[in-house]
Amino acid sequence: MSDTWVYGYGSLVWRPDFPVAERVPARLEGWQRRLWQGSPDHRGTPERPGRVATLVAARQRHVHGVAFRLQPGTEADTLARLDVREVAGYAQLRVPLTLTDGRSLRDVLTYIATPDNPWFLGDAPPATIALQVLSAAGPSGPNAEYVNRLVEALASMGVHDAHLSAVHAAMRHGCR
Repeated sequence: MSDTWVYGYGSLVWRPDFPVAERVPARLEGWQRRLWQGSPDHRGTPERPGRVATLVAARQRHVHGVAFRLQPGTEADTLARLDVREVAGYAQLRVPLTLTDGRSLRDVLTYIATPDNPWFLGDAPPATIALQVLSAAGPSGPNAEYVNRLVEALASMGVHDAHLSAVHAAMRHGCR
């Protein structure tokens, strides 16, 4: 199993937590990142789920994230760990990616939460999402930390995400 790639657009951007042979910023066409997935197990609880990122299909849009080439010999263990990490409503999806170094990859694994999963929260105004984020915490920490770290990690890559920025601004300004 050589050259197995995984695409991260949420917490994997700053915390892959698995052995990597290569880490390259990447762009995924035809999707947008949204904080529409509930997190009952990492950044919230079943009673008060946090909000974490998923991908939503969107023509003529794109999502910046990070592609990880898995360390040879660790693929099976890493993919098993990712399946556990992404268990609450996420499913595997294979996507094509463009790496910032110009390479194109055809079959990259990512995880997406679809509207038919029980923890999908869907769209809401940024202030509503911000209130939910600020009031949720789980075993992986406060939901606000997740949003803050994702915004910071993307900014360090020179990436601005309008949806995340709107939620982040509402968090900082008292959810108005």
